Amino acid sequence: MLTLSRVLLPIDFSDASRGAARYAHKLASEFHSEVVLLHVAMPIDTTLGMESGSALVDALLNQRAARKRQMDSIFGNQFGGLNARIVLVEGDPATEIVKYAHTEGIDLIVMPTHGYGPFRRLLLGSVTAKVLHDVSCPVWTGVHLEAALIPENIHLRKIACAIDLGPQTRAALCWAQGISSVCNATLEIIHAVPCVSEAGWRERMTDIANDEIGNHQLALETAADVHLVSGNPTTAVCDCARRIGADLLVIGRGHGMDRSGRLPSHAYTILRDASCPVVSV
Repeated sequence: MLTLSRVLLPIDFSDASRGAARYAHKLASEFHSEVVLLHVAMPIDTTLGMESGSALVDALLNQRAARKRQMDSIFGNQFGGLNARIVLVEGDPATEIVKYAHTEGIDLIVMPTHGYGPFRRLLLGSVTAKVLHDVSCPVWTGVHLEAALIPENIHLRKIACAIDLGPQTRAALCWAQGISSVCNATLEIIHAVPCVSEAGWRERMTDIANDEIGNHQLALETAADVHLVSGNPTTAVCDCARRIGADLLVIGRGHGMDRSGRLPSHAYTILRDASCPVVSV
């Protein structure tokens, strides 16, 4: 059974970050998890120039105190009664999030997909991209987290798992099966069959996909409905998840990047374009 003993919630005080907090609250309620609200502040000594005076130091200390009060407010308003705590550290945000996840045995990170700026809908935020690159635990992201409902109205009734039959298939499907079981949700599988014009090849590839998916389901004792889609894989997966009304999409991320150091293009596009939150395993 899937366990989420410790959920890490990085807080940057954006609307999307506050929306992520609502999902973290929902998960903590379902899994009886500890939630760690982590805020990373830039070290004061690195933000000061050589000629900075004490007035600037005082202003930065005041800003840090205000952030602490904001964290206390979020904690009290959203996580009262749950097993949650606040952690404040200094350093580079992505580096500190990854370090904390590794050293503290985090089971899931919940954070927005994008950051600030005019191209926020087109690009992964740099912090999120680095976290996805470096951590080994699953990461829950979403481009619309700022629109999240209050935790009581967030429903996980249908979990979609997009698999490519590669090395991460079993891990992604196992994770999706685990959360669907705990949340009493329906599990459905999406697989994009390569687009080929020859009918015989298309049927052959469909048969192979069905056989492999069947073997995975047999091993994990699942009986999910299977949606075989064709066309551009990322577009087809996102369209199918939207069409079936998925509340959450689980994909296999793997723990390596392509040769340029970026997320594989299919994972990047799904994270960017999915209409529901995405967990990359």
